[in-house]
Amino acid sequence: MKIVKVQDIIGTEREVSDKQWTSRRLLLKKDGMGFSFHETIIKAGSEHTFWYKHHLEAVYCVAGNGRIKDLATGEVHEITDGTLYALDNHDRHTLYGGTEDMRLICAFNPPVTGQEVHDEDGAYLPDSGDN
Repeated sequence: MKIVKVQDIIGTEREVSDKQWTSRRLLLKKDGMGFSFHETIIKAGSEHTFWYKHHLEAVYCVAGNGRIKDLATGEVHEITDGTLYALDNHDRHTLYGGTEDMRLICAFNPPVTGQEVHDEDGAYLPDSGDN
């Protein structure tokens, strides 16, 4: 059994951030669960384009608000507390922070190692097999 408290991750290598977002990686590939699990804070008013070409992601909003735009169709969906979106087709998308910071709970498959950085397309590179 694993017990992880987000307050124990803050300020460690499992917390990654810039001025527009913070990602706290509660479970990573090395934890052996077959997926990674994150708490992500998207700052109000920010804009992010992502395209997880090598990962599937499910995201559940537990606080705040924003929008997501599917860049293939142009559809825009509101995100509020209680909304889940699943990027089940490696969907290229833009995430917009709303009037409040969004607190999102995210699962990635395959799991991330925690060392990834977004490339020019907003994607993580495929897993190299290393933890």
